[in-house]
Amino acid sequence: MPDWRITRLNGEFCVTWDDPDGIRRRYRLGTSDAKEAARRATSRYAELTRPKGTKVRDLWMAYRHAKEGLAVLATMAHTWKALELRFGELEGTSISVDDCRAHTLERRAKGIQDGTIHTELGHLRMVLKWSENNSLIARAPHIERPAKPDPKDYHISRAEALRLMDAANVPHIGLAVRLLLSTGARSTAALELTWDRVDMERKLINLRNPFDRARRKGRATVPVNDALYAALIEAKASAMSPFVIEWAGKKVGSIKKGLKAAAIAAGLPEVSPHVLRHSAAVWLAEDGHSMSEISQFLGHSNTKVTERVYARYSPDHLRGLASSLEF
Repeated sequence: MPDWRITRLNGEFCVTWDDPDGIRRRYRLGTSDAKEAARRATSRYAELTRPKGTKVRDLWMAYRHAKEGLAVLATMAHTWKALELRFGELEGTSISVDDCRAHTLERRAKGIQDGTIHTELGHLRMVLKWSENNSLIARAPHIERPAKPDPKDYHISRAEALRLMDAANVPHIGLAVRLLLSTGARSTAALELTWDRVDMERKLINLRNPFDRARRKGRATVPVNDALYAALIEAKASAMSPFVIEWAGKKVGSIKKGLKAAAIAAGLPEVSPHVLRHSAAVWLAEDGHSMSEISQFLGHSNTKVTERVYARYSPDHLRGLASSLEF
C-alpha cells in the first residue's frame, strides 16, 4: 500500500500522502489528539483513495494508488498515454475484443511494434483483473493482445566484447561495458551502483539499492572477477562521486548514446545495455554452468525464465536424455 503519514496543520492532525504523479494530498482528521488521529487515519485514507467510479480511468488510478512503489508504474505512465483516449471513459466490464483489435490496428498503423502493443494491453488486463479481485468490478473482460514476439537472440562474442571495449573512448562507457558484461546486471542497477555496495575486500557487488522504494526485478549479489576488480581499483582511485559509473563527478543517467557510438565504431551497431546482459548470460550457459546458478547470478525470480531463454546455449542441456536413447 502507499505510504501515508500523519502530519499537523494549525494544530490539527491530517492524513498526508504523495500521489504516484507526485502531487501531495493532505486531509484533516478532525482531531488534535494523536491517538485518535492514528485510529482515524487508516479508514480516512481508504475512504479518500477509494475509486469513485468503475470506468477504466478510475480503476487505473486506483491501481496506481494501491501499488505505489512498484517499478512498473513508471512504464504504466507511458502505456496510459496510448490507452487513455480509447479506453479511459469505458466501463471496466464493457471492453470488448473489438475494442482491443481496434487498438492494435490503430497502433500498428502508427508504426508501433507488436511487443509494445502487447505490453499496453497487458497493463490494461492487469488493472482489470486486479479490480475484479478487489471487488471494484464484477468481472474482468477478456483482453485480446497480439502475440508476444520472440525475444531477440542477438548477443556478442568475447572477441566482439574486446573490440567494443577498445572502441569506448570515454572512460565511464568502458567501465560500464566491463561492469555489465562481468555481472550480467541490468543497466539501471549498474548506473545506480554506489561504492559502498562494492566490497573490494571480499570481491562482491550488491546490485540492490537499499534506498530505492520501487520493488524492481531481482537484483543479485555477485562476485567480482579479476579483470573487473582491476578496473574498479583504477576507477575508485579517481572517483569524484559515490557512484561507480560517473561523468565529471556526477551520476550517469543513461549510457545508450555513448554505448551506441562505441558499438558503431566497433562494427556492432545492434549493441544495447540489454544485449550486454544477454551476452553475459549466454556465455555462462555456453560454459556449462547450471541453470540454477545462472538464475541466481542474473537475479531471476525462478529458473523457468532462465531455462526458457538460455538452456539451448548449454552444451550439456538434455545430453543425458539423448544418451538414454542410444541403441
